[in-house]
Amino acid sequence: MRASLEVADVFRAAGPAYRAAHAGHLSLHQLGIMSAIEHCRTAALGGHVEACTDCGHWRIAYNSCRNRHCPRCQGAAARTWLEAREADLLPVGYFHVVFTLPAEVAAIAYYNKALVYDLLFKAAADTMLTIAVDPKHLGARIGITAVLHTWGSALTHHPHIHMIVPGGGISRDGTRWISARSAFLLPVRVLGALFRRLFLTRLRALHDAGKLAFFGSLTHLAERRAFLRHLSPARKKRWVVYAKPPFAGPEAVLAYLARYTHRVAISSSRLLRFDEAGVTFRYKDYRKTGAGRQQVMTIAADEFIRRFLLHALPRGFHRIRHYGLLASARRKDHLERARRLLDVAPPPVDEPAQDAEPQPTCPCCGGTMIIIEVFERRYQPRAPPQPAVSSGTPAP
Repeated sequence: MRASLEVADVFRAAGPAYRAAHAGHLSLHQLGIMSAIEHCRTAALGGHVEACTDCGHWRIAYNSCRNRHCPRCQGAAARTWLEAREADLLPVGYFHVVFTLPAEVAAIAYYNKALVYDLLFKAAADTMLTIAVDPKHLGARIGITAVLHTWGSALTHHPHIHMIVPGGGISRDGTRWISARSAFLLPVRVLGALFRRLFLTRLRALHDAGKLAFFGSLTHLAERRAFLRHLSPARKKRWVVYAKPPFAGPEAVLAYLARYTHRVAISSSRLLRFDEAGVTFRYKDYRKTGAGRQQVMTIAADEFIRRFLLHALPRGFHRIRHYGLLASARRKDHLERARRLLDVAPPPVDEPAQDAEPQPTCPCCGGTMIIIEVFERRYQPRAPPQPAVSSGTPAP
């Protein structure tokens, strides 16, 4: 069911004024995202007309934009991805681990998204794999599914990595499965210390190689001493790594992944109002606990669009990645070995579907809906065909 208010409604109403006010300061990539959201599932992208073969009910279906920043398009993308990943699940508890960048580094990340987000992925994954294989801790090779989020609940820039990790791994000699403790995977303080060292060391190397760019209030960081002074507080503070207890079975993992893998900056379900005062939406204040955590915020439409575009990812950037046992190159072999060591049967192989595209059903009678007309971009469909008159001659 369509939400009463959607992100696209804000972009359609306030987008033209935003583009005019910020002409010359928006990239082609950002303009493309705005256009895709505004035109998603409208006549601008074309579509088709479906009719029921039984009762004659008809409806118009417009094409989606398929942009990964569009909230309307990510539900179908998440379902497709989850179906492909379902066979990877093992019958063990799964942990949720979060790696977050401190504010000093997040500011640098905004102007160097491709480099710093990639570094965030690699430093977090290397941290997990290194500590997990250490005999003083788990002593096993683990698998990781990592997802990048760049936003806080209030749409602020807050880059962090969500990881879903099986509760155990394969021993270094490959002969047995080593299970994690029931509610404990790896020590978070040890993870945080290594993550800080790996990330900052590699970030300095990027700066020394001249690969980082700085603009606005950060321009002075191009000078090495200023850069090191800027990072000094981050070197001294504790980098927090958060780990949740394991999920209750593979089904809960899938349900959780469905919410996280293809989420965009804000879902339309959080929007409450859009009027002359601005956009009102729900958010979580993580400094509070209990019922007080749920808060409501109103910001100008211009500011809402600005915050949304903060989270535009670089073209071609992979925001879902797999490491360790789940790395694509040998994932199938590693999972087969893990199942043998766990003494569980491999997942059943699904028979290929007879109909690649199952026909939709009629919402009125449950009959089969078929396509009776296809229309191109920016064309409206014709009216539904009129029934023939009693004489048998076609209706005018």
